[in-house]
Amino acid sequence: MDYIRFADDRGSAHFGWLDSKHTFSFGSYYDSKHMGIGSLRVINDDTVAPAAGFDTHGHKNMEIISYVTEGTIEHKDSMGNHFVVPAGEVQRMSAGTGITHSEYNASTTESLKFLQIWIQPKFQGIKPSYEQAVVAQKGKVTTLISPEGHDGSLTINQDAIMQRVVLKKGESVELFLAEKRSSYLHMVKGQVMVTSNQPNQHGITSIELSSGDGIGGEQSRTLSLTAINDIEALWFDLKN
Repeated sequence: MDYIRFADDRGSAHFGWLDSKHTFSFGSYYDSKHMGIGSLRVINDDTVAPAAGFDTHGHKNMEIISYVTEGTIEHKDSMGNHFVVPAGEVQRMSAGTGITHSEYNASTTESLKFLQIWIQPKFQGIKPSYEQAVVAQKGKVTTLISPEGHDGSLTINQDAIMQRVVLKKGESVELFLAEKRSSYLHMVKGQVMVTSNQPNQHGITSIELSSGDGIGGEQSRTLSLTAINDIEALWFDLKN
């Protein structure tokens, strides 16, 4: 837990139809201390007004993941895909040589809430591709994204794994980070006590996290999570 990022300290953008919280530097928000962890470059916590959204725009050479927590995204892209992505599904798009797409709130009455996640790719200039799926929770920790698409997870053009951690109040789980890897834990909802087997540079071995908070690091360690109330979190295991 060398890197600690509290929800209230994140960057922000407000456009009337969009309320966005930026864990790392993005758009007009820039802070040299918050540029990402390993290949993880963006976590934007977006709330989109009914019937509003992102007009057609382009991306290149980025792995883009949408994790919907409330509502439904309507997605259209230059590959001919036109899908809706409801809460509970995960979407992955490899922009590769270039892609344009739009993302709208499919509801005219309810807000859309989702995490927009960008991971820098392992290889540049690949053919663009798209996936979305329901990945059922299997125990406390379930892999959503992985290089080889193991156990029903979506694939990614990077040595990176994204897992969903779900705990009921009072439950615990341990997360392991190997040598020469980076990690980031992002809280989607709930409160959790995190204890590390190694202190950080300030001597801290435990910390309480709530929705929107996150911690990261670049050295081998074990993190023990104990849910203060029901929690949902995303765990990123990344090559340095």
